[in-house]
Amino acid sequence: MGIFSAILGNAGAVSKENLLKDYGKLLTPDEDIELGFKLLRDTFVFTTKRLILVDHQGLTGSKVEYLSISYKSISRFSVETSGTFELDAELKIWISSEANPSIRKKFNKSVNVYDVQNVLAHHVL
Repeated sequence: MGIFSAILGNAGAVSKENLLKDYGKLLTPDEDIELGFKLLRDTFVFTTKRLILVDHQGLTGSKVEYLSISYKSISRFSVETSGTFELDAELKIWISSEANPSIRKKFNKSVNVYDVQNVLAHHVL
C-alpha cells in the first residue's frame, strides 16, 4: 500500500501471517482470521466469528482500542465499487437498526471488494 493511498485513508490488504502475529492473542481457540486490512494506523480484521476494529489513538498511537462486532449485530452492509476515474471502493456497515452506517471504510485498488462482500455475506446473511 502506498503512502499516498494511506494518507487518503484507503485501506490495503494485510497478510494472514502478519495479522496473526499482531492480533492472534485476541482470538478465541476456535477462531480464525479470514481477511484483514490496514489503514494508516488502524486495522480491521474479519474472523470466523466477528469483525475486530483496531483503533490506534492519540498522537503516538500507543493507546489502542480493540472493538469486537458480532456478525449477528450487523443489520446490513453495502460495498460500493470504484468507478473508472476513482481510486477507491467503500464499505459501509450498519449495526442493529441505526439509520446511518456505524462503520465506513475506504479501500484502495489493491483490495478486491468482492472478497470483503463475500466474507460479510457469508457471516451476516
